[in-house]
Amino acid sequence: MNRKGNKDDIIAYLEERNLPLDEIGRNLLAERILKFPPQLKYLTISNALQWRLQYSRIIDVANSKTDMGVENLLV
Repeated sequence: MNRKGNKDDIIAYLEERNLPLDEIGRNLLAERILKFPPQLKYLTISNALQWRLQYSRIIDVANSKTDMGVENLLV
């Protein structure tokens, strides 16, 4: 759906959603969104869920006893 938004509208939307981006990152993402608009019906996940998924992966790596640069400090 085209809502006739411009770059400033997209940047404001990203700021309202508190995405962990600095000004340069917001500008780059806004330009990319204008150039390649997302299609409807795409599934996204929240920043909190993304963080938990990454954190759980790090815990799994630390517990697997592999030498990947992650150390389990609770042992």
